[in-house]
Amino acid sequence: MTKFLLSVHVLAAILAIGPITVAASMFPRFVRTPDADGDGPPGQNLRTAGLLHRVCRGYTVLGVAVPVFGVATGARLGVLTDAWLLASIALTAAAAALLLLVILPGQQRLLPPPAAAVAVAGDGAAESRRAGAARLAMVTGVFNLLWAAVVVLMIVRPGSTTGA
Repeated sequence: MTKFLLSVHVLAAILAIGPITVAASMFPRFVRTPDADGDGPPGQNLRTAGLLHRVCRGYTVLGVAVPVFGVATGARLGVLTDAWLLASIALTAAAAALLLLVILPGQQRLLPPPAAAVAVAGDGAAESRRAGAARLAMVTGVFNLLWAAVVVLMIVRPGSTTGA
């Protein structure tokens, strides 16, 4: 049963958290400029940003399986009180808070209403969008670093008798 729980935990992390980190990282680039770069139709970048936001939202729901199966695996292994697991849980909670409280709402704020997606924004709105996208890119980078730290802790498991 432990191998099954661990397998589901790792698969959920790869299949849910991976797409969130990639889509969230790509979002600021596409929302920064509403028109397509080059020969694409007007508003193409905003439509792409909208798609990336929907990917982030959708995979966030699936991402709940990662900590659920992680805690179940930790319970089966008897390591729920180990420092490396507690640190991983804290980092996961911080990443989830960033995603739910900053990244997803930030993406939603930067997306125009659907009817205005192809409208050309004024210079002030474009500058505001660029600044918001830069802030969102920074927060997304922190989100990604938190997940990288969790992965390292899961592999190294400092203080564990089975750690590297």
